Amino acid sequence: MIDILLQNPLLLLFLVAAIGYPLGHITIGGSSLGVAAVLFVGLGFGALHPDLKLPELVYQLGLVVFVYTIGISSGRQFFTSLRSKGLRDNLIVAGLLLVGTGLTLLLGRLLDFSPGLTAGVYTGSLTNTAALAAVLEAAREGAPANLREQILAEPVVGFSITYPMGVIGMILVISVLRTLWRIDLRGEAAAKERQIINQTIVITCPEAVGRTIQELLAQHPANVTFGRLSSGGKLMLASGQTQLKAGDRLSVIGPADDVAAVTGLLGSVSDEHLEADRSEFDFRRVFVSSPEIAGRRLRDLNLPQRFDAFVTRVRRGDSEFVARGETVLELGDRVRVVARPDMMQRVSNFFGDSYRALSEIDILTFNLGLALGLLVGMIPIPLPGGVEIKLGFAGGPLIVALTLGALERTGPLVWNLPYSANLTLRQLGLILFLAGIGTRSGYAFVTTLRQGGGLTIFGAGVAITVVMALVLLWIGYRLLRIPFGLLIGMVAGFQTQPAVLGFALEQTGDDQPNVGYAAVYPVALITKIICAQLLLTLAG
Repeated sequence: MIDILLQNPLLLLFLVAAIGYPLGHITIGGSSLGVAAVLFVGLGFGALHPDLKLPELVYQLGLVVFVYTIGISSGRQFFTSLRSKGLRDNLIVAGLLLVGTGLTLLLGRLLDFSPGLTAGVYTGSLTNTAALAAVLEAAREGAPANLREQILAEPVVGFSITYPMGVIGMILVISVLRTLWRIDLRGEAAAKERQIINQTIVITCPEAVGRTIQELLAQHPANVTFGRLSSGGKLMLASGQTQLKAGDRLSVIGPADDVAAVTGLLGSVSDEHLEADRSEFDFRRVFVSSPEIAGRRLRDLNLPQRFDAFVTRVRRGDSEFVARGETVLELGDRVRVVARPDMMQRVSNFFGDSYRALSEIDILTFNLGLALGLLVGMIPIPLPGGVEIKLGFAGGPLIVALTLGALERTGPLVWNLPYSANLTLRQLGLILFLAGIGTRSGYAFVTTLRQGGGLTIFGAGVAITVVMALVLLWIGYRLLRIPFGLLIGMVAGFQTQPAVLGFALEQTGDDQPNVGYAAVYPVALITKIICAQLLLTLAG
């Protein structure tokens, strides 16, 4: 069987994925490994033979596709977060990585590790191949020709022993603290997802009579939108310029608490249900599949002027939110449109409303974005002291994807992917990465453990991984009160580890971990690349 797998790397890939994926859905103590189980199955197969490993291109392709799809879907949220708490979170991550550098240096000196081994332990326990590559490049330039092979082997040994526990340790710490702190991640996600309701109110408050909706919301902001208006026996669509009169009936759409606040501001709940009257205005769920619409704000579409229509809600994936003028639409969104029955088909055609189109990707923009990311990853970045770093296969595509995701579109080029296509590509990329890195690390991991000193190196890596995880989770959850779903995404970004992110996504069932991951990943990656090279000098 081993000979067959050695001759058929594709068979090895599909076998690892086919075994690992269902294993990841086995729940023990309320937790499961999810897609991260593919990594451990890969380690098991790789341990059987030194050549039983997938080509390097497999995990590189998986890594590039995975980080690009994460970045493209998180770009706008990433740059928005930098204007609020994102800067704080990134400073915490960079500070903890510096603490981890000091801890690694201390352990290396206490255990008499060589500089190369110390740097390798750091990159493995914090699971960063880009940092390892930077260490090898720096070591190669300064090593004597007769000792080059030996010197270059030391970081790889430290990395291969500590890397698997760098993944497993983080997952275990998350699981243990989640149990100890009694955190209900599914409940946390459900609480965050506020149900949207449609309620008709009657205008009775004197302060609201004679004023426009825009004026009232400017003084009392609320996350709501307005639908039908019944005034003087006529049914029409409300707008920001609608002037309210005593006795008017107005439908308000939004989360229940926001609707209640607006009701108290304007009047009282009406017995009528204007949304149920479909005689003059109908509503329909429509897919956004037209590239002309994607990446544009709702207010720029001029729906009331074009079609006497408006959008009340947007459903993106499994989340639904109130449509506002500044809402930017993405391919794959489902919008609830209110319009006159004779205009509904024209409105549907305007948005596209093609399910088939949503299963396709724009090959031009997808590949162009990946190519730009790889080129950025190849650019040498000079640092003080004559050191140069590169962002590599992970950092370059992520930086470019975050930027393009925030831009949404450039002229006719739409950078964002349809939601369903993004999820499919993301999962495929993650499986390729996990299967590739698992099979390539398995034999070295087992072999080095059997040799003298392997357990010492292993123990040092476990200490670094566990301490970093405990400190970050305690500061984030106990001190800063960051929601645990978002926080474990940050832990995955801190660890620059897709397997941990896959585990986090499996636990929460929503996209919050993706937001945390993308928010801190670039800073964590660059900090590790710098610190790993510093250890070569400081540990000497």
